[in-house]
Amino acid sequence: QVQLVESGGGLVQPGGSLRLSCAASGSGFSINAMAWYRQAPGKERELVAITSEGSTMYADSVKDRFTISADNTKNTVYLQMNSLKPEDTAVYYCKGDFSSWGRRLIYWGQGTQVTVSS
Repeated sequence: QVQLVESGGGLVQPGGSLRLSCAASGSGFSINAMAWYRQAPGKERELVAITSEGSTMYADSVKDRFTISADNTKNTVYLQMNSLKPEDTAVYYCKGDFSSWGRRLIYWGQGTQVTVSS
């Protein structure tokens, strides 16, 4: 069993910055990949960024503004969000892809609200 706990959301003005954190806890697992998704009201959940074994990938809409990083010693993934726009407003979810005793496990965090508004 793995738990994902997110933090760092909030209200920010356009052009501002926020950093989201997602910490994985539990035992007997290894991390295959960690990702951030977001879901705006009335829209489908979309991939924002993903990191796996040192490689990263971003949605076109956030390239050059958002940075995903991981601290493997803390089993934590971060999403640094700069130059935020109103269209970045959404609930942001962390997703973890883990291996445990030969099984692949997928877990989601509870979500954290990010609101970009003046």
